[in-house]
This record gives sequence, C-alpha cells and structure tokens, in this order.
Amino acid sequence: MEILRVENLSKVYGKNESKVVALDNVSFSVEKGEFVAIVGASGSGKSTLLHLIGGVDRPTSGKVYIDGKDIFTFNDDKLAIFRRRQVGLIYQFYNLIPILNVEENITLPLSLDNRKVDKENLNRMLNLLGLQNRKNHLPNELSGGQQQRTSIGRALITNPTIILADEPTGNLDSKSSDEIVALLKKSNKELKQTIIMITHNMEIAKVADRIIKIEDGRIVENA
Repeated sequence: MEILRVENLSKVYGKNESKVVALDNVSFSVEKGEFVAIVGASGSGKSTLLHLIGGVDRPTSGKVYIDGKDIFTFNDDKLAIFRRRQVGLIYQFYNLIPILNVEENITLPLSLDNRKVDKENLNRMLNLLGLQNRKNHLPNELSGGQQQRTSIGRALITNPTIILADEPTGNLDSKSSDEIVALLKKSNKELKQTIIMITHNMEIAKVADRIIKIEDGRIVENA
C-alpha cells in the first residue's frame, strides 16, 4: 500500500542571477512500512526534500501526498495540525525542551493536541527506547544518545503515518549512532513504522530497505 507519493517536486530560491534550484522535478513513492534512506552530499537537496515531505516548507511546484492527502492543499494552520498528528520529525540536534523531563518531552505532541496520555503505551515506548530509568531526567542530564532516543520517542508517540529523520546520527559518536540506527530499524520492524531517513553515510543507509540517491536536486539512483 502506497503511503507517500511525491510528484514533480521542485524548490527554487531567488531569481535571475541569484536563482538556486534546490530540488528539480523529483518524483517517487514509498510503501507503508518501508524504510527508505535518502543519501547525497551536502547541498544535494536531500534536506530540502525532507522538509517539503514533512510540510515544514512549501514547494515552488509539485505535490506531496501522504496517506492519499495532498498536503499542500491545506492552509498553514491545518498543515501544522496534520504535521503534528501524522508526521514524526527527528532532527540531528534533538530539539528537546530543556525544562521538560524525558517523559514530558516524549508526550509533548499529545499535550499540544490536548490528547490524554496512554500510560501503558508510554511505558512500552520508554522500554523500547531504553529510557525507563531516565524518564524523570532533564535533557542536560542525558547523554547525546539518550537525548536522541527521547526525540525518537517524541516522534513515535502519536503513532504517525510517517517518520522523517534528518541526519539522526550526525551529532553522535559511532557507538551511539549504531544504537540509534538499530532503534529506528526496530521501530520499523516491530511497530511497522514507515521511515524516511536522510544521511550522508552510506554504511548507515545500508540498513534501509531502499536507497534513493540525490545529486544537484535530482534523483540519480532509486534502488
């Protein structure tokens, strides 16, 4: 079952001499439960693509369908709600709230949506993340790997349609990187979570079911 379809997606910044084509007529689809890695050098357009898929930015032209919905037909308010409920975002720099503990950071999307926290589901999530004994700790009391696991929990807690991970291991040492990649793979297999991961590291990309390679804003490989 197709969960994501990207059609002729382009993003252009500036005009005339200062014009920069960050993304150039990109099209592909992703099946439900698939783990896809998008790879490319710095400036290749991969992060721009991820931000467009997540509705963080709007394209110059083209469409993005998530679970059959054309997300750019939504106004900004509806798009923000859709993103909060249906898209789990994981960034390189964690983006945790410093005054909230692990449990509060993980459940923040539910709090923003005025949704009740399912304690049983939360405990399962904390166990999956290996954070049960850290749930009352603040971000500055955690290692980098623990902070990233917290951000993964925050992305997973709403059971989103799709997880988008932008260089999730880019700020970690090799041991923590391996743990985060293993956790994403586990989430994909055990929770049947659809994951799209941006990385410049081909070794990390190899854990995915499929690798899409981008150069100069265009897909040059999709296998």
